[in-house]
Amino acid sequence: MNVTIDKNSGYCFGVEFAIQMAEDELAHEPTLYCLGDIVHNRMEVERLHQQGLRIIEREQLQNLHDCKVLIRAHGEPPETYELALRNNLELIDASCPVVLKLQNRVKHAFDSTTRQNGQVVIYGQPGHAEVTGLNGQTGNQSIIVMTEADLDQIDFARPVTLFSQTTKSTAGFYHMKELIEQRIAAAGGSLESFDANDSICRQVSNREPALRKFAVDYDVVLFVSGRKSSNGKALFSVVNQTNPRSYFIENEQELDEAWLQGAHNVGICGATSTPMWLMQRVADRVTQIAESLPV
Repeated sequence: MNVTIDKNSGYCFGVEFAIQMAEDELAHEPTLYCLGDIVHNRMEVERLHQQGLRIIEREQLQNLHDCKVLIRAHGEPPETYELALRNNLELIDASCPVVLKLQNRVKHAFDSTTRQNGQVVIYGQPGHAEVTGLNGQTGNQSIIVMTEADLDQIDFARPVTLFSQTTKSTAGFYHMKELIEQRIAAAGGSLESFDANDSICRQVSNREPALRKFAVDYDVVLFVSGRKSSNGKALFSVVNQTNPRSYFIENEQELDEAWLQGAHNVGICGATSTPMWLMQRVADRVTQIAESLPV
């Protein structure tokens, strides 16, 4: 059985940068707080916990004073920085540059469109850390949509500016764009008042065609990702559409030997939040199983 790890899978530069910043701080600090999971991968969070990284929620942040707190790649709304000033917190800001640029675009669009009685719409997962940060740029006045039913919140007689969470599916974004255009036309509005911005990270969107090419070459594909990862869900959907013998697993312990029956080539890939060491661990387990299977 041939086992291959997709060389293009693994951390995007934003996640890699955040983890490197955390490890650099922990090299000379016994404890470092992080606002939310540093990455949507339980195995990596547990590894960093052993080094002294402590995950806290927003409610806990209010009670922290005079210490260091890491801002993860997803970014944060303005009120987090205001709270840090009040509580004398030193922020280790690992916000992804792509997310920071999008935050600025959303704020500028909100300031501009408000003067025209317009609306900022964000295609993204409600409650997701990045979406919370983006919504914060509008004073939490943007409209967040994930499904067609969510579009009922929009007044299609008014101008609409659409953005996307950086890790969402490209196909999903353009489907939402098309639905909004249909709603505007049905309401008798003008498409000239609709500004759609494909703000999906190119490192993420470029992985979709690359994963399609990868998945078609293998009898079985194992997609490794944390279950909280929005990017993981989107990319696995791409893999699974290409190769029905694709399986979503969080770690090597979830591997089912029955999946490998009759397979000669097994491909292993993952999300932008999946560490390479974890995919290697899955590969090692596949090899171990293959050695025990009858020839």
